[in-house]
Amino acid sequence: MKSKILDAVGISAAVLCLIHCIVFPLLLIVPLGISHDPYIDLVFLFIGAVVVFRITKKMENRWLKFLFWISLSLIFISILTDFLFEVHLPLIYIGAIGLITGHIINFKNHKH
Repeated sequence: MKSKILDAVGISAAVLCLIHCIVFPLLLIVPLGISHDPYIDLVFLFIGAVVVFRITKKMENRWLKFLFWISLSLIFISILTDFLFEVHLPLIYIGAIGLITGHIINFKNHKH
């Protein structure tokens, strides 16, 4: 049951992250005086890392573990590149989609 709740939190955080990553660049076009803050991305990464760590700790399915950690790594690389070079890589979208997919698969594999 605990893993099921973590999957729900993970799906929610990954979907919010994806929406943030898609909508925010569109808001930058409109002259509202806002700018991109990579610390928001870092918060999503931290939430995702905690959830993925707790879910994969006892997980036996190796390819699903791989999907979770590769997706989180892609998000990390994108955020690190943003901090160092102020370049927003599309890896963050691939990572968010990977996390959503992994959580949905893991959620469906639970014995209810």
